Amino acid sequence: MRRGFTLLSAIFLMVLVAVLMMLTFSLSTQTTKQTADLYLQEQAQLLAKSSTEFALLAISGHDNRINCINSMTLNYNRFKISMNMRYIGAGMPAGCNTISNTITTPESNGTVLIDTIVSYTDPDTNETVRYHRRTIQKP
Repeated sequence: MRRGFTLLSAIFLMVLVAVLMMLTFSLSTQTTKQTADLYLQEQAQLLAKSSTEFALLAISGHDNRINCINSMTLNYNRFKISMNMRYIGAGMPAGCNTISNTITTPESNGTVLIDTIVSYTDPDTNETVRYHRRTIQKP
């Protein structure tokens, strides 16, 4: 009776250790995936903010009375950054993407709405990380 009980307790202990090892392995792979996804998401957010500032710099250095910058596309490593600019204000040239031209205050004239989309496609898994940022600015 005693040997049978010892054998059953040893089998139970081995099954318990095997289950705990499987859980540990599962959580460790899941944590690695979450860390990589979090890194890519933070990178996309920083790139969206930087590229929005770059677009504002390009708009500020460009003469918007002649023509406007309506879109820009940038590449950084494996990230693709697309920016679409839409303008708010009266007296904008015909080629501008204008949302509204009924602005009467000079302070608001020439305001730009920038949609920044940062996307990354993992070449191994074909999984895509995509981040969108919308900003309204006065260049």
